[in-house]
Amino acid sequence: MSARDNILAKLRKADAYPMIEPNTADYYRQNEMTWENETARLKHWAVTMRAVKTEIYWVTRDNWPQVFRQAAEEKGLKNILLPLQTSVGLKAQAALEGSNIEALSFERKIEEWKDEFFQQVDAGFSGSKCGIARTGTIMLESSPEQPRSLSLVPPVHFCLFDTSKMYGEFHHAVEGEKLVENGMPTNVILISGPSKTADIQLTLAYGAHGPRDLVVLAILPDHISPADLEETV
Repeated sequence: MSARDNILAKLRKADAYPMIEPNTADYYRQNEMTWENETARLKHWAVTMRAVKTEIYWVTRDNWPQVFRQAAEEKGLKNILLPLQTSVGLKAQAALEGSNIEALSFERKIEEWKDEFFQQVDAGFSGSKCGIARTGTIMLESSPEQPRSLSLVPPVHFCLFDTSKMYGEFHHAVEGEKLVENGMPTNVILISGPSKTADIQLTLAYGAHGPRDLVVLAILPDHISPADLEETV
C-alpha cells in the first residue's frame, strides 16, 4: 500500500468529511464600520493614516501639481522617478519644470541601472486605484506603466489619490473595482503608511524595507473642502 493509499484509508476509517465553507460574506457584513456621511468616513481614513506617520495634503484636481512641487521642494529632493507613460506622471513632470528637481523615468531596463535606482533616486511618484477607509489604506495596481518598484524602492513615495474612490472595507474595494471579474492583476499593493519595523530591539524604525516617507496628495470632491476636515489637520 502506498503512502497515499494509507492516508486515505485512515481518513475513511475516521469517517472524515469536508469542512463546511465559512460564510465570510455574512461575517464581514456584521462587522462593517459605518459613518454618518462621506466627510466622516474621510476623516477616519485620514486619522488612521496619519497615526502611522503618513503626510496628507488636501488638494483639488487643478492645484495638486503645484502642491506636489512645493512639497517636493520642501523636502530638498534632487530627483523624483515618474511614470511618464501615464497622464498623472506627465502632469507631475510638467509641475517640476523650472525647479531644481530632476524628473526621472523608466527609460532603461532595471538591470542596466539597478545600483543607481536603489542608491541615487530620492523619491517616486505614483497614481492609485482606490482607498479603504476602515484601515487607512491606499490601493495601487502594478502595471508596466507604473511598476511596483516605483512605490516600494525610493525613500520617499508621493501618491496621488482621488478620494471619490474611497471604499469602507477591503471587500467593498474588491467588489467595486471588479478585481475578480476583470482578472486579478499581477500585483495589488495595499499601503497604509511608510515602511516600518521594530524587529531590532523592539525599536520602531521607518524606511527599513521601503519608503521612510509617504506623502499622499488627496484630491477632494467639489462638495468637500479642507475646512470640513480640519479635525484631522
